[in-house]
Amino acid sequence: MNRIELVEKIAAAHNVSKAEAARIVETVTGSIVAAVKKGDPVQLIGFGTFKQVARAARTGFNPQAGAKIKIAAQKVPKFVPGAAFKAAIDPKAAKRKADKAAAAKPAAKKAAPAKKAAAPAKKAKK
Repeated sequence: MNRIELVEKIAAAHNVSKAEAARIVETVTGSIVAAVKKGDPVQLIGFGTFKQVARAARTGFNPQAGAKIKIAAQKVPKFVPGAAFKAAIDPKAAKRKADKAAAAKPAAKKAAPAKKAAAPAKKAKK
């Protein structure tokens, strides 16, 4: 799906003009870009998180010249998909993860020892 198809889908689903739907898409994407540019993460529950990450400087390889090159440090955008998005793409993996989490919870409760009440601290004399 490209931008034009997205605009057409929004226009049809919400009974608005394509021009208005295009402005909505531009507002959403522009807001996400502006926030991530400032360093603020944008979290859309169920969909995912857009954030800025810093890549350290590193040494790369130019295969054409056969020489090592220095790659400068840089800031790059990153998208981390949410649990609902992952589950929609691969329901079997989501079920395996849920089953694994459910199996781990009872074991964790049994392994935790009971806490004893702490003795009251003595007051210091002045």
